[in-house]
Amino acid sequence: CSTGIPFDGGLRCLCWKILLNYLPLEKALWSSLLKKQRDLYSQFLKEMIIQPGIAKANLGVSREDVTLEDHPLNPNPDSRWNTYFKDNEVLLQIDKDVRRLYPDMAFFQRPTDYPCLLILDPQNEFETLRRRVEQTTLKSQTVARNRSGVTNVSSPLKSTPSSLSEYEVLPNGCEAHWEVVERILFIYAKLNPGIAYVQGMNEIVGPLYYTFATDPNSEWKEHAEADTFFCFTNLMAEIRDNFIKSLDDSQCGITYKMEKVYSTLKEKDVELYLKLQEQNIKPQFFAFRWLTLLLSQEFLLPDVIRIWDSLFADDKRFDFLLLVCCAMLTLIRDQLLEGDFTLNMRLLQDYPISDVHLILKKAKELQDSK
Repeated sequence: CSTGIPFDGGLRCLCWKILLNYLPLEKALWSSLLKKQRDLYSQFLKEMIIQPGIAKANLGVSREDVTLEDHPLNPNPDSRWNTYFKDNEVLLQIDKDVRRLYPDMAFFQRPTDYPCLLILDPQNEFETLRRRVEQTTLKSQTVARNRSGVTNVSSPLKSTPSSLSEYEVLPNGCEAHWEVVERILFIYAKLNPGIAYVQGMNEIVGPLYYTFATDPNSEWKEHAEADTFFCFTNLMAEIRDNFIKSLDDSQCGITYKMEKVYSTLKEKDVELYLKLQEQNIKPQFFAFRWLTLLLSQEFLLPDVIRIWDSLFADDKRFDFLLLVCCAMLTLIRDQLLEGDFTLNMRLLQDYPISDVHLILKKAKELQDSK
């Protein structure tokens, strides 16, 4: 896998599921495990999207479930309504991010061949995520929290383009691939309240979902949502510390990993290391994004997927990523050694080499030269 998985016959889809510890090595266990996990995911949909949606829809019709203890203005933090409104904040942030996923590709805007029937059944009167977003956006200001904890409040009336009109929503009974990704992230946020949703997770789930949803095997394709959810959860279990701000300076946090990129570079190319130090180019300026998002923002999607073959196959779990970052630096060393601060920052934030095979080959050389 580390040398690149062939696309034919859905092999990548299967390999990733094994490498991300979703499928066991024992082939005989696969079908029962897949059935169990997919049923569990349906259960999550019922509990976290359908039931709250029914409760909300019934609000206008039957009043008996709205007791004095539990009503929309109840200040009690455990109130079901309080949870509902908090969830809406998270949902709006996810919505904003997933609508813009890979804007240069039509895939995420296209309808899926396998819409979630549990949710799109025309008999259902309950409130879907799509309806929640529409109503909440109309009623509230959009609150966006970025990774550094800065909160931007922008009025939906002024923001252009508004997140609703940004893309046309598909007719009832259809849903776009980005809506499936939105659901995966919403359920992840509900099940992991300690981290919930942080901007950037959309960039991690995108390539996984794309790989599973474009698989030639129709059975894999049909269950892309549930399978992506569990693979994403397993992947996040390994990299989630990068997203937790309070761990930034601990040994498992992102600062430590960024410094590791520089200490590895110092070992491999001391001249380049000293030049970056001298210009006061800190790894935070570029390596933060490279490491946190597993390079998903630096290359086109097919290239990201190829890099991930190597990353997922790394038995030390992402040590190889540090070497890929070093390879990226050494491959542009001549330009960096000549450039001034501004030029070098531009090179690092908009990386000029698009041939990922060259980068992976260089990373492998660095690995072998240890």
